[in-house]
Amino acid sequence: MDAPEPETPFAAVSAQTTRFSRMYQAYLDKSTPYVAYRWAATATVFLAFVLRIVFAQGWYIVAYSLGIYLLNLFLAFISPKFDPSLEADSDMEDGVPAGQQSSLPTKNDQEFKPFVRRLPEFKFWHAAMRAVSLAFCCSWSEIFNLPVFWPVLVVYWLILVFLTMRRQIQSMIKYRYVPWDFGKKKFGAK
Repeated sequence: MDAPEPETPFAAVSAQTTRFSRMYQAYLDKSTPYVAYRWAATATVFLAFVLRIVFAQGWYIVAYSLGIYLLNLFLAFISPKFDPSLEADSDMEDGVPAGQQSSLPTKNDQEFKPFVRRLPEFKFWHAAMRAVSLAFCCSWSEIFNLPVFWPVLVVYWLILVFLTMRRQIQSMIKYRYVPWDFGKKKFGAK
């Protein structure tokens, strides 16, 4: 038995949109456990995009925009949701005495807080895949092929990477946390 026909064209479009969004979400849910395959697919699309940029000799502003966005995603991925250095900075601004500032546990009797990412891996992958796919599609339209001097964009992007990653790396060294796990011992486990 079929569903009743929608009464308005808007209702028909809305029903189709809902149907497609449910199918899309079902495929996303099925892909969740396949981390390596998901990232391999993203790397393949990214490689196709890079080859398109190199051989077409254009769309540098699209590549630069993608690089900035991926850098932003990566920073959110490696950042803790609750950063002790930021909490210490806010405690200083609030006038909390130095002995009462929040910090990471240094002894066994202190509370252990596991590493929680600001951006989970799946959301990082999903946003990266959408961005790379969109950039690849944009590289086929002349509208996005703006004339720019690409070496300046590369140098500016490298400066941004250095300046934004410097604080993250300092924080990682200071608090000895590793934002990824390759099957090694979990934090706090003996």
